[in-house]
Amino acid sequence: MYPGLLQKLENYQLPSKAIELIGDTKIVFLVGVTGAGKDTVIHELLKSGEYHNIVSHTTRPPRYNHGVLEQNGVEYHFVDLKTVETMLDDGGFVEAKQFSGNVYGTSVAEIQMAHDEGKIAITEIEVQGVAEYRKVSDTVTPIFLLPPDFDTWQQRLNQRHGESVNPQDLAKRLNTAKTELQEALNKDYFEYVVNQDLPETVRIAGEIAHGNFSREKNDKAKTVAEELLAKLNS
Repeated sequence: MYPGLLQKLENYQLPSKAIELIGDTKIVFLVGVTGAGKDTVIHELLKSGEYHNIVSHTTRPPRYNHGVLEQNGVEYHFVDLKTVETMLDDGGFVEAKQFSGNVYGTSVAEIQMAHDEGKIAITEIEVQGVAEYRKVSDTVTPIFLLPPDFDTWQQRLNQRHGESVNPQDLAKRLNTAKTELQEALNKDYFEYVVNQDLPETVRIAGEIAHGNFSREKNDKAKTVAEELLAKLNS
């Protein structure tokens, strides 16, 4: 990535119309460590017809998930650095950040579609992206999804990637997970949900998306996040 683009990412200013749009649109983010089940939960929530899936942009190449290659316009809009630069110049991003060597961002156009449909905008996003949105509006709702415990998490990762996983890639993902947990636990606006039973996880995430919070449940789930971080640091 060339220095000029990095500077544009760091200095990007959201257009005023986009700021108003975010404040007028209900937005929910699924955040979490690799293998927590973010895509699956979003897929289940979308079945209700109450949500608009925000398809984010990224410069990383498509990956295989469960043996199936990600599709452009479905999991992500896969774009090159020149497209990112053009969107930055045109004020087309709500937020865009470099993350693990690639650029990730969400577009103003996707939020506009959710607003016009009268739906809850929902997507998977990194902790850094949530921070950018929160600078614009404190009405966005970030849900940090977690595995039940460290051992179950590692089993899920092994089942997901099998023998094809690159040890260096896995180490990088775990290091990224550690960073995300550290950053999220340093904020006070995340709602934590443990993904142990999928229907229950979807139900709780849906309640949070509609503004129904349980401080007791959140505190219990947050303890799992703290335990995962302790394991990663040990």
